[in-house]
Amino acid sequence: MSEIREIKLPSRIESVDQAAIEADEFAKSRGFGDDFVSAIDLAIRESVANAVKHGNKFDESKYVEVTFADSSDGFEVMVRDHGSGFAVDDIPDPTNPENLLKASGRGILFMNSFMDEVSWSNHDDGGMVVKMVKRR
Repeated sequence: MSEIREIKLPSRIESVDQAAIEADEFAKSRGFGDDFVSAIDLAIRESVANAVKHGNKFDESKYVEVTFADSSDGFEVMVRDHGSGFAVDDIPDPTNPENLLKASGRGILFMNSFMDEVSWSNHDDGGMVVKMVKRR
C-alpha cells in the first residue's frame, strides 16, 4: 500500500522551496536516504518552478498541485499546473551545440538526469502534469 501526500501551492516562486521542504520531510519519514532525497529535491524544484513560471505564468489565481507517493516502484511525484500546456518535443535540446548558451530547456534535462522516469501529459481538465519516479 502506498503512502500519499497532496499539496496545493500558489503560483509564486516561494512555492518552489515549500514543495522541496514537503518532499524532503515526506521522503525522510518514509525511510529514503540523504542521497536519494537530494536527487528528488532538484527534480521537484525544477518541475514546480516550471509549473509556476511557464505553466501558470505566476497567476496566483491558479494553483500548482503536487502529489508525493511512496509506492512499490519507489518515490513518485506528480506536479500539475493549470496553464495552456506545451509539447515536450518543442523544447530545444540543451545539449545540442546550437543551444548551449540558451537559458531555457535545462530543467527537463535535470529532471531526466535525477529521476528514473519522467513523463508529461495534458490533464483532462486543463494544464500539464509531469510524473516522475525515482526507484529505490
